[in-house]
Amino acid sequence: MASRWQPPLRDSGSRAPGFRLSRLEGGEAALAELTAHGRVLLVFFKVSCPVCQLTLPFLERLHTPGTLAVCGISQNDAASTREFNSYFGVSFPMLLDAEDEDFPASNAYGISSVPSMFLVERDGVISRVIEGWNKMDMEALGAVAGMSLFLPEENVPAWKAG
Repeated sequence: MASRWQPPLRDSGSRAPGFRLSRLEGGEAALAELTAHGRVLLVFFKVSCPVCQLTLPFLERLHTPGTLAVCGISQNDAASTREFNSYFGVSFPMLLDAEDEDFPASNAYGISSVPSMFLVERDGVISRVIEGWNKMDMEALGAVAGMSLFLPEENVPAWKAG
């Protein structure tokens, strides 16, 4: 089976590719609109991914508009994404990266595994990239949001591949 060429993952310091995607609850959103009020954490995920199921509920704690906005980018359809959000208690905004359009945002960012996260500053520059689950990187995101992400009694893994 021939493999399709995969663009490299965008890295810290590079300009975030612009996009316009459908919002889960209707309408569309562009990257420029998301960063207009400050930095945003873009979280690419699939509902069937166990590491995404671990990660997104913690990101729900981080989502603080004005401090650290979080925006999910689902590689699934709207119904599956709504079910995921309900089951895992996720309420931050969601965009849909449509499979029938060949995942335009995921391909622009060079996504090869999920979750993949990009902290995009107001000026459109990527300041942090996280692939999979990395407790230290997640703690650093908590610091960006001015909070401790993990509760003292929580036993979370140090690392999990996406």
